[in-house]
Amino acid sequence: MSVALLWVVSPCEVSNGTGFLDSVREGNRVFDSSRHRNLVCNERIKRGVKQRWNFGSVRSAMVATPTGEMATMTSEQKVYDVVLKQAALVKRQLRSTDDLEVKPEIPLPGNLSLLSEAYDRCSEVCAEYAKTFYLGTMLMTPERRGAIWAIYVWCRRTDELVDGPNASHITPQALDRWEDRLEDVFSGRPFDMLDAALSDTVSQFPVDIQPFRDMIEGMRMDLRKSRYRNFDELYLYCYYVAGTVGLMSVPIMGIAPDSKATTESVYNAALALGIANQLTNILRDVGEDARRGRVYLPQDELAQAGLSDNDIFAGKVTDKWRSFMKKQIQRARKFFDEAEEGVTQLSSASRWPVWASLLLYRQILDEIEANDYNNFTRRAYVSKPKKLISLPIAYAKSLVPPTRTLVTSS
Repeated sequence: MSVALLWVVSPCEVSNGTGFLDSVREGNRVFDSSRHRNLVCNERIKRGVKQRWNFGSVRSAMVATPTGEMATMTSEQKVYDVVLKQAALVKRQLRSTDDLEVKPEIPLPGNLSLLSEAYDRCSEVCAEYAKTFYLGTMLMTPERRGAIWAIYVWCRRTDELVDGPNASHITPQALDRWEDRLEDVFSGRPFDMLDAALSDTVSQFPVDIQPFRDMIEGMRMDLRKSRYRNFDELYLYCYYVAGTVGLMSVPIMGIAPDSKATTESVYNAALALGIANQLTNILRDVGEDARRGRVYLPQDELAQAGLSDNDIFAGKVTDKWRSFMKKQIQRARKFFDEAEEGVTQLSSASRWPVWASLLLYRQILDEIEANDYNNFTRRAYVSKPKKLISLPIAYAKSLVPPTRTLVTSS
């Protein structure tokens, strides 16, 4: 299941089928091949195995209630802890200004031109695979758009590990090495040119490493899990592979100086948009995932609707399926509604790409309905004319200043 990128951009929407890992120069090749020379560092730093935060291992975590009784934390509560951590980091380090001054600390010693080339390469990848979003980023300040491109590329490379042409060769150990490499990036020891752009980005903006680790955990989950018992489990997966991107992006997008919303509420909106986007991915790709033996739908809700995996594999649209799909679409739209309230709180120069992608992606749900809920054999997509109409609408929305305060949920 492809990760949703930069709040609402999905690589599935723009992939040409040739595979990202095969489409760019050696700076973006598979990381664990000894044949690939290090473009940045003279030698790798060897480290031992790190302790990794694994939501999956604490799904049944217990917490004490005010009365002293023990209760189970939901996935949403556990994810919110990450939101609070990132929001606190931003409050400490990010100044409230649209024109963020960035003083570069180059991870390519003595070679500013190589760092510039690294960001240019990230720009090329984003322009090729996320055209609408890329267009919107051109309104952002140079520092912000370069940083967003760098995060986009890292997310896409991570997704391609389990969803790309080399996915059949990826093991949990390979993902462990990718996480080790992530640690190097955050420590200022990038492996290649594309890593260098991200390393520079995280040194300039208050970006926490935890959402990046969690995205890798989502890739691990795809290797070992193909069913989800309930929405609590599915929510956690959606956070891993999509909600994390919102948490990565807000420090780069920036919050409007005139916003009266709390930092936590803006992050909650970004998280909601990632969840909405991934739920939309899931509903759009039911048939495609079924052909791979995967069902990304809550098993308990399927049973309540009188459905099972066999009905999905049969691929027949029935009244039961339509009723089930209506409820799933309604849930996704509620997350979109929550997310829309947060977009207006972003820095004015950062709103257009988010609004454009959000409006386009939300329309996929409309297309599923227009296809009579046949997401078994028909892929819902937004036509080019509809995309063109959405762009000026998104731009108009991006001009609307923050008008109300968001409420922080927990």
